[in-house]
Amino acid sequence: MRDSYPKPPAHIEPYVRVLGSKLAMQFLLTFGGAELYIGRNPTERSRVVQLVGVDLAAELSETLRQTQNPRIPLAKPWVAACLAHEGRSVADIARTLHASDTTVRGWLGKDPYRPSPARWGDA
Repeated sequence: MRDSYPKPPAHIEPYVRVLGSKLAMQFLLTFGGAELYIGRNPTERSRVVQLVGVDLAAELSETLRQTQNPRIPLAKPWVAACLAHEGRSVADIARTLHASDTTVRGWLGKDPYRPSPARWGDA
């Protein structure tokens, strides 16, 4: 799935491939930082299903079954880059990610997910 958001790092790519960047961001903000079990046949009672729907939850379950780590990553630098891409302010991003504005500026300043200016003709 290709969208205009910053390219995800490798450990986030499976989530973005299944959910797309916007929904992957919401998923990481909701479940990141802890282990998460998604059954092979997720039901409507599942918080994952409530966020992404039955079909995407099942596809995500199958994709994540291939990884060894059941912990959902936080990926705050990438999420910060995506939120900035959406036009959110540094202060708003900091509040959303429970990080300081200084930390967010640091992430955005060395944003490894942002294409180089030469690719966009901004040089």
